[in-house]
Formats: sequence, structure tokens, C-alpha cells
Amino acid sequence: MPSVYDLKPRFQALLRPVVNVLAHAGITANQVTIAAVILSFIGGALIVWQPNAAWSLLILPLVLFLRMGLNAIDGMLAREHAQQSKLGAILNELGDVVADAALYLPLALLSNIWPILVVIVVLLATISEMMGVVAVQIGAKRQYQGPMGKSDRAFWLGAMALALGLGTPFGAWVNWLLMVVVLLLLVTIINRAKGALKEVIQSKS
Repeated sequence: MPSVYDLKPRFQALLRPVVNVLAHAGITANQVTIAAVILSFIGGALIVWQPNAAWSLLILPLVLFLRMGLNAIDGMLAREHAQQSKLGAILNELGDVVADAALYLPLALLSNIWPILVVIVVLLATISEMMGVVAVQIGAKRQYQGPMGKSDRAFWLGAMALALGLGTPFGAWVNWLLMVVVLLLLVTIINRAKGALKEVIQSKS
């Protein structure tokens, strides 16, 4: 199924000059990973401080874009500059789910939003990433299928915050959008489970 993740190779190509500069400056992949988590906590804290202010909502898509850039950079530093490590793998996986929670849970404080939907989105997002990692335990590769992977969540929730921050009236569409995200997260979990199982079965045949 289509996913924003499919654009990753092009995004990485744009960032490669920056990655090369950072590598020569001695910046490590783990430092970039930690920076992405810290940035997410700062963005989430600003929303908690002023949850219904236009400026705090407009910060979310900016933070999400910067975080996606940092996430791409840390992976490229690790793979292309011999910085891969077990600690880096742990930081990368934990950092993603922690950063998601830090950025998205504060949205539950917005007026007229159904807080339970935000909580369910964060819970299912964590499960979907866990499903991607669990695939490795059964002998498959790390699974990244959509349609609601990390990049897709950033796109849709960032777009929602951008629309609200620019003055779009808050209406039922916000909660309906979150319901759609919930449904697509369920599909994502299923797709990753099926992808892992299919890969294992094919490897044994």
C-alpha cells in the first residue's frame, strides 16, 4: 500500500551532503538520535503549555519535519560512515516510540478533541513499531509496511495541526481524521505481521 516512506530514498539523497559534513565534524548517529528525542519533548512541552494557541500547533509540523530529517540522518551516519552499533539500534527503536508519545499525546489537550482517540493512536503506533521489530525475532527483516508508518503519521497529524494553526475551524473532521488514522494503524500492524510471516515462509521453502 502507498506510504510516505516510499519517498525516503529521495529524501536521503537531499540530506547526503549534510550527513557528510556532520560525519567529518565528528557528529555521531547516536547523538543525532538523542537530539531528535529531545526536540520532540520540547515540541510536546510547548503544546502542553499552550495547547490551543495557533503558534504551538504550527510548531508541531515543523518539529515533525525536523525530526524526520534527523531520523534519516542518524540512519545514514550509521550505515554509510561505519557507526552501526547495538546501542544505536536500541536508541533508534526506543527513540521513535518515545518521540511519538512526546509529540502526539499533548494533542489530547486540544479543546473538542476526543482524548481517547489520541491515546489509542499513540498506543497503536507503538504496537506497529513493535511489530516491525518483532519480525526480526522470527527470522525476518525489520518491517516498514504502511499505510500508517512513522512518516505517514507525521504527515497526517502534522497536516492536521497545520490546518488548525492556520485558522481552520475545529470540527468533527478532526476526530474523524483520528479515527481514520486508528483504522490505518490497525491495517499497518496486520501488514507488518503478514509481511514478516510471508518472508519467513518463503525463506524456508
